[in-house]
Amino acid sequence: MSFSVSRSTQNGLSLVRLQDNATNTIITILPEHGALLHGFEIPVNGEQLNIIDNYATRERLERELAISYKGSKLSPFVCRLRNGKYSFDGEDFEFPGKFSDGNAIHGLLYNRPFKITNDFADDMQANVTLRYHFRREDPGYPYEYMCEVRYTLLPQQVLQIETTILNMDMLSIPLADGWHPYFQLGGDVTGYELQLSADTMVAFDKDLIPTGKLIPDNSFYEGALIGDRLIDNCFVVKPIEQRPCAVLLNPANNAFVALYTNNSYPYLQVYTPADRKSIAIENLSGAPDCFNNGMGLLILEPSRSQTFTVWYQAGVAEND
Repeated sequence: MSFSVSRSTQNGLSLVRLQDNATNTIITILPEHGALLHGFEIPVNGEQLNIIDNYATRERLERELAISYKGSKLSPFVCRLRNGKYSFDGEDFEFPGKFSDGNAIHGLLYNRPFKITNDFADDMQANVTLRYHFRREDPGYPYEYMCEVRYTLLPQQVLQIETTILNMDMLSIPLADGWHPYFQLGGDVTGYELQLSADTMVAFDKDLIPTGKLIPDNSFYEGALIGDRLIDNCFVVKPIEQRPCAVLLNPANNAFVALYTNNSYPYLQVYTPADRKSIAIENLSGAPDCFNNGMGLLILEPSRSQTFTVWYQAGVAEND
């Protein structure tokens, strides 16, 4: 078969591996740690390049996951929630777990152990399905829901990630979904080029919480060198048929990754970390603090489900 699925343990980490043997494209996932995306390897100039900035060992993951959240699933809320507080259906809630800035951040599933429920491979794809049943485990979110994540490696170095949320509670639940991958294409992000299908940015206050206003910003609409810019902003995706919502390119080796989505992820958070060895490009169904500002907030009724889909395509761009 052209595609395969396998499991292994490396550096203390239990991995699921999806492989396209024809192109030597390899996806690795960590089910036990929030079903996070650990690797997306592609051949570049005769060598394998992992375009995902990850945690090389279990020790490093356990030390840094709750600080940087590389590759994490964001659920049931995304990015920052002001002071970890919100009101819903006339009740006030507060998450006891806070980030160093005093806000709740990046949801509740990033470190939860997902179970593998199915895997499959044939000549056209390799996929694995992982599931976590959240049972009112946090006083800030006293609801019950199922989160199912399906990774599918397709031809042409395309990774499809589908997240399906099923409300198993007797009440409607507030919800936002997202992903938090850090992409690395070799070298320093200062030399990368970024293109975004967005000409509008969400205005933030000094605490990186949306003010409720939108700002025109087309800095990356036609593509631009990142240079020495410090980016920690949320952009509103402008859907354009057949155009990716984001493209990241390293002109030094022509390695690229393109992100595609449907209307399930209308926001993109972009962040350049201090070491500038990678860049986070985060698909979000709602804006940061959407439990309070309502920007993209989904209210999911009992027994209803919602699916969110993103596609990553990686490769080496041809010279003009």
